[in-house]
Amino acid sequence: MNSTPLPGVEDEHGFTPRPEYKKKSIRSFVIRAGRMTPAQRSAFERQWAQYGLSLFNGPLDAEAAFGRKAPLVLEVGFGMGDSLLAMAQAEPDKNFIGIEVHPPGVGRLLNNAAEAQVTNLRVYMADANDVLEDCIASNSLARFQLYFPDPWHKKKHQKRRIVQPAFAEMVRTKLAAGGVFHLATDWEHYADHMMEVMSKAPGFENQAGEYLFSPRPDYRPITKFEKRGERLGHGVWDLLFEKTP
Repeated sequence: MNSTPLPGVEDEHGFTPRPEYKKKSIRSFVIRAGRMTPAQRSAFERQWAQYGLSLFNGPLDAEAAFGRKAPLVLEVGFGMGDSLLAMAQAEPDKNFIGIEVHPPGVGRLLNNAAEAQVTNLRVYMADANDVLEDCIASNSLARFQLYFPDPWHKKKHQKRRIVQPAFAEMVRTKLAAGGVFHLATDWEHYADHMMEVMSKAPGFENQAGEYLFSPRPDYRPITKFEKRGERLGHGVWDLLFEKTP
């Protein structure tokens, strides 16, 4: 249990969960309106003390947060949280941290994690760049997961894409030697963009070979969204880049 305050505000609807972030001009996300179910909303009040982490608490002591020392996996943008929860259950020897800005997804994950009595999972509802800058120690991550980020396919919005050279360098500093940056997307043009950025990023080696995409690793579950896309003939591209010594 921790003393992390609930992220949100009191308004005419009672408590409304809202993500934490520092002010900046360009973001890789927008807060989309989404109706929260009563279970998702109440999960914040019931489960945040167990699972929640705050951007404003500063540098994370992972061993204290989880009550043990174990390889640390971080995922940015876990959506509704189903695949992240499945991974935490499938790899109990690892500690998992998820970062997401959309309250309904966070609430669903909190609720489902508590029902499943999962103990190796913690959550930030905050801007990922802010969390990486202020909270995650250098050389601390065994794996960094970025699955199906917003592709910002319109050219005028592509500056908002999270996969940029500066972001790749930030991820590199957070990974331990031999740690893996695992990216996945179902947008071919964004896959090419990811490959171009990561192939030029210093301190990384493509596990599949130069400019080659990787088969989906067994540890990444196939989501319902992904299965629907496969039925429609959509492709999915995985990239696995390992931090070199």
